Amino acid sequence: MKAPSTITAMIVVLLLCSTGQILAHCEIPCGIYGDEIRFYILEEHIQTIEKSMTMIKELSKEGQENYNQLVRWIDNKETHAGYFQDIVSQYFMTQRVKPMDPEDEQYQKYLEKITLLHKMLIAAMKTKQTTDVEITKELRSLLDRFRIAYFGAERGEHRPPHGNHERH
Repeated sequence: MKAPSTITAMIVVLLLCSTGQILAHCEIPCGIYGDEIRFYILEEHIQTIEKSMTMIKELSKEGQENYNQLVRWIDNKETHAGYFQDIVSQYFMTQRVKPMDPEDEQYQKYLEKITLLHKMLIAAMKTKQTTDVEITKELRSLLDRFRIAYFGAERGEHRPPHGNHERH
């Protein structure tokens, strides 16, 4: 039996180390999309960012005795904001919302979607810069508005409730 080639080994290592890309879906035209799942995941990231902000504020009051936990919550907030940005840019902006000609009758709808996505990217960036949960409320509102613009008013209003989503 032959030993695996260096290239095969490198591919395996790259796949194991690229979890951020895997979370956002592939970039090959496979045609398998879970748009509703992406919205659920984005909501979960907002909820995690918000919880991280709350914990950072609480732990900051306690001084250095909880310094390690404080650092972990800061890292958690940054990580989930980055995941949120990856899904918005890598999934929706590059794969799902297609560029349109300004003469197309749906062009205004396209502009609305792109504008909301851009605002979500900025709000996600701001969550990295602060512990102000008002930013997460803005992010959630933008996501709700994008959901309606993306799916249409009737279908876009049906979404998972805010709050804890426990898995069994």
